[in-house]
Amino acid sequence: MRIVEIITHTKHSDALAGIAEHFEVDEVWIGSKKTDDRRSFRMLVDDEKRQSVIDALQNLLAATENTRIIIQPVDAVIGQPREAEDEERQKHKLVAATREELYSQIEKGARLDNTFLLLTVLSTIVATIGLIKDNVAAIIGAMVIAPLLGPNIALAFAASLGDGEFMLRALKTNLAGVLLAFVLALTIGLIWPVGIDSHEIISRTSVGLDDVALALASGAAAVLSLTTGLSATLVGVMVAVALLPPTATVGLLLGSGQPALASGAALMLAVNVICVLLSAMLVLLIRGVKPRTWYERSQAKQSTTFYFLLWAGLLAMLIAIILLRAPDPL
Repeated sequence: MRIVEIITHTKHSDALAGIAEHFEVDEVWIGSKKTDDRRSFRMLVDDEKRQSVIDALQNLLAATENTRIIIQPVDAVIGQPREAEDEERQKHKLVAATREELYSQIEKGARLDNTFLLLTVLSTIVATIGLIKDNVAAIIGAMVIAPLLGPNIALAFAASLGDGEFMLRALKTNLAGVLLAFVLALTIGLIWPVGIDSHEIISRTSVGLDDVALALASGAAAVLSLTTGLSATLVGVMVAVALLPPTATVGLLLGSGQPALASGAALMLAVNVICVLLSAMLVLLIRGVKPRTWYERSQAKQSTTFYFLLWAGLLAMLIAIILLRAPDPL
């Protein structure tokens, strides 16, 4: 459940009451009229109805100035519905978070700001030291930071909505993060050459179909954590396993003058990024995340089809390279 608060002109009172009645929202509170002729309307909305209610509100109030729609979490409700009714809700439940809530949460992870850059630097330093020292604990520490989780999920989310502007922002942040991690790891590799006795490095220079499965599962789990409200900490670790360590490995090996091994790590990175994007977008579509209006859905369908086929085609090509790739030079 969420509390949906609408702050708008009092002339919309009857229309808002009609929306609440249409979607069978029983708990509605109406605030007092303010000096600017606005008032607050609050509704306690169940999860399975929330997206429909939000869409109806946006359609009604899209052209209204000085209007705010605020979605507030509900920590607990005393007097829950009967168990049978609750089970029935679960059967029809597609997504626990609305499109707007997902956008607000995912957009934060796609911002190319000082925080993102600093997290990328810190996680890369921790990862490279862990790789060089063959220290699993250090690598796990870098995984927990997981700076590359946000822009990759944002890219898949934007593709599922057909939001070109958001896609460009997410792509820019993603490329900046990967490039920064690569350059930093390359510099460390030049200063601190690595050998081939580190198991953590060598394990990321060869790619198999099991790595494809890992990346697909990571991307799917990441989106499930967002849409169902589960803790994203563990999922962030899973996604970081697929993205950051291979990036650092490529830089370290190239800096150490081992391009053959670096090519294997680069292949792993490419496979994992494509798998994360593909599985994340697929889960978003299955969970019913789509644009609000018919026109936007029509535009998004073309975009989604294009990117799905593009990423699926790239994955097929990369899998073919994996199967045809010569044995590891070691």
